[in-house]
Amino acid sequence: MKMLIPALMLGMTTFAALANDSGADQIKRGEYLARAGDCVACHTKKGGEPFAGGLSMATPIGDIYSTNITPDKKTGIGDYSYDDFQKAVRHGVAKNGDTLYPAMPYPSYAVVSDEDMQALYAWFMHGVKPVEQANKESDIPWPLSMRWPLAIWRGMFAPDVKAFQPIKGQDPVLARGQYLVEGLGHCGACHTPRSLTMQEKALNDSEGSDYLSGSSSPIDGWTASNLRGDNRDGLGRWSEDDLVQFLRMGRNDRTAVFGGMTDVIQHSLQHLSAEDATAIARYLKSLGARDPNQVGFSEDAAVAKALWKGDDSKPGASVYVDSCAACHKTDGSGYHRFFPELRGNPVVLEEDPTSLIHIVLSGATLPGVKDAPSSITMPAFGWRLKDQQVADVVNFIRTSWGNTAKTQISASDVAKVRKTMAEPQGDVGVEKLNVVK
Repeated sequence: MKMLIPALMLGMTTFAALANDSGADQIKRGEYLARAGDCVACHTKKGGEPFAGGLSMATPIGDIYSTNITPDKKTGIGDYSYDDFQKAVRHGVAKNGDTLYPAMPYPSYAVVSDEDMQALYAWFMHGVKPVEQANKESDIPWPLSMRWPLAIWRGMFAPDVKAFQPIKGQDPVLARGQYLVEGLGHCGACHTPRSLTMQEKALNDSEGSDYLSGSSSPIDGWTASNLRGDNRDGLGRWSEDDLVQFLRMGRNDRTAVFGGMTDVIQHSLQHLSAEDATAIARYLKSLGARDPNQVGFSEDAAVAKALWKGDDSKPGASVYVDSCAACHKTDGSGYHRFFPELRGNPVVLEEDPTSLIHIVLSGATLPGVKDAPSSITMPAFGWRLKDQQVADVVNFIRTSWGNTAKTQISASDVAKVRKTMAEPQGDVGVEKLNVVK
């Protein structure tokens, strides 16, 4: 599953306007919706044909594989009617009547308008190249692989709601942002905690402040950030412009994209119109804090002054100076839009340190996008730093320059993340990651 805000231009076009669209215009609009919604991310395996499926997705009971959604009539959705298509996307029911695994976020898609669904259908039927590639059966063992329990889950947790309707008198820009985030953007699929029965604890803000408050557990080895207005680990200190920059470029003066959000920026969010990016940012900035009493970040220069004087006696300080300071500076300020700031960074301040440990071990690549073409790579350090060294430098980062993380990281915490890691994004092969323990 892919992780900050896959969104789309879910236009609130009237039926009259749609009637004036040519078929080509509708297909083009559907292409925008599919790209902005990042459909390709889940429905394309590494090195595979776009939308032909086959991507492996881990679940607690075994791997499942995304399906072929090209218009191939034999193995794809080429014989789907519009009604078949919208039932699958909005309600999780395949043409043969099977309930789809909720890795397909149909609880979010339920609010998508008919106009946008018709445009998506037009694109997938007439704009996507048919690919004959049979769908792969899940690796879930019988009887857990039976589909009928999924129908019960769908009945309990997938709402049969109508298309999104803005609140009377609502700012139209804010309403559009809400529609984008709650609908095919399905931001809550990653950024909202889940219950033991795996449903999102809230599908929109009206259902409570759990909505978009961050993942309850790591997803593919990364944590999904809190997108609410919390002052410490949320977006409370970000401006609307900060958010727009991040959505369109994967970077801003505060941070840079990493993990699953990297693909979202590359394949989806960089293609948003300026108007859509602004609408999403404005809506996210309207969300209250999950914890209104959360104390915000306050800068403390003591550690920076100590390092400037050559004092690296604090645990982890010498590793930081040797391996991190050249890019992130001794005061943790980084270089804006290139190497992210570490002081006050919400990812650094999160209670769960998994993402920070993961980045140190595997490195990361900030992708070049159309509005920010420079691609910048942080190398992997897991191949040469022992688990205790990684723990020390992560603790140093989380408790310096005013960062006041309470949880101390141990070598065993690092070892657990190391064991779950895929091939790093940096310039060192995965085979070297396990050399130094």
